[in-house]
Amino acid sequence: MKSNFFRAALVLGLLSAIGPFAIDMYLPALPSIGQSLNASIGAVQASLMAFFISLGIGQLIYGPVSDMVGRKAPLYFGLVLFAVGSVGCALAPDIHTLVVLRFIQGLGACAGMVVPRAVVRDLHTGHDAARLMSLLMLVFSVSPILAPLAGSFLIEWFGWRSVFWAVTVAAGLGLVLLATSLPETRPQSERVDSTVRSALAAYGVLLRDRHFLGLVFIGAFGISSFFAYLANSSFVLIDHYGLTPRQYSMAFAANAASFIGASQFTGKLSLRFGLVPVVKVAVIGYAALMALLLALNLAGIDQLEVMMVLLFIGYGFLGLVVPTTAVLALEEHGAIAGTASALMGTLQFVTGAVVMALVGLFVDGSARPMIAGIAGSALVAFVLTRSTLGGHRAVPAATPSA
Repeated sequence: MKSNFFRAALVLGLLSAIGPFAIDMYLPALPSIGQSLNASIGAVQASLMAFFISLGIGQLIYGPVSDMVGRKAPLYFGLVLFAVGSVGCALAPDIHTLVVLRFIQGLGACAGMVVPRAVVRDLHTGHDAARLMSLLMLVFSVSPILAPLAGSFLIEWFGWRSVFWAVTVAAGLGLVLLATSLPETRPQSERVDSTVRSALAAYGVLLRDRHFLGLVFIGAFGISSFFAYLANSSFVLIDHYGLTPRQYSMAFAANAASFIGASQFTGKLSLRFGLVPVVKVAVIGYAALMALLLALNLAGIDQLEVMMVLLFIGYGFLGLVVPTTAVLALEEHGAIAGTASALMGTLQFVTGAVVMALVGLFVDGSARPMIAGIAGSALVAFVLTRSTLGGHRAVPAATPSA
């Protein structure tokens, strides 16, 4: 049983990581893509934003479909579409074509984002779900540690287009893994009542559930603060602070390691203190640190070391927030886990894209717009936590799965 638990985490994490791999390997290439395609910073960031938007919107389709036809078929389709989009990106002749193909690539990648969360809910609830989600995130989060570094080597040796050939190969490996290592977790008997009409009705139920939406948006603004870092950090750390692409990759990996390491404590902490208290404390710590970072920057302290230390500690707190809010949001919606996971993913990625766009409006070559976007998102998450988990409708701490 224990080996099956870890095997599920490994398979689901690797499938989930294919899409983010296409983001994280791509980050060190942003400045060189702009130079190669004669594109502005805003145009290059639009290719990243297009990926995030499609990654969010597409989940609205994959989630209900996975409830209707099972979990594996949507994953097959998504991986194939992702591979097709990746090949197109590798051959893109200009920035406009790249933006369109990144959108298509994102439509494929989002299957790997939404379906594994539904599989977790198919298999477990409560503490066990939190533990599996944190293990999934451990595997999933290998991407932001290794992908930027791998991307920087590929870019240095073969140019930025090689990144897209690499993720095409990753999609092929994902198809093999899906075919050989993941059983179907949505049996035919549970699909009987899942139809387009029931999916629309389910979305209506979820959109009227203020507790669900509150939890989703706590996670959304937590993730959005990281998205603001994703979209701007390569320009800030490479162009503003003078790091090389390889040094940037190592700095990025350090923050990802903090996020990963902390996320592994969610299972133990939730078992001891309860899911809700873990979220509350983690959000308070994260918001306080990001507010301090913004205050220091506004006071004229523009030092890479200061920013990296506070981000490192802050993303540790964020590593406790994201998996825990996901478990809490899905806890009461097991019958429509795919649809609930889809709506959660859509709202989170669209929120992230909006935050990225807002930060992009104020880009001035300094670190301040990025820091302001991170801190602002963290503070919104804090406000939402107070209003959503301020003492009503508490969810039980740890309910072992059957």
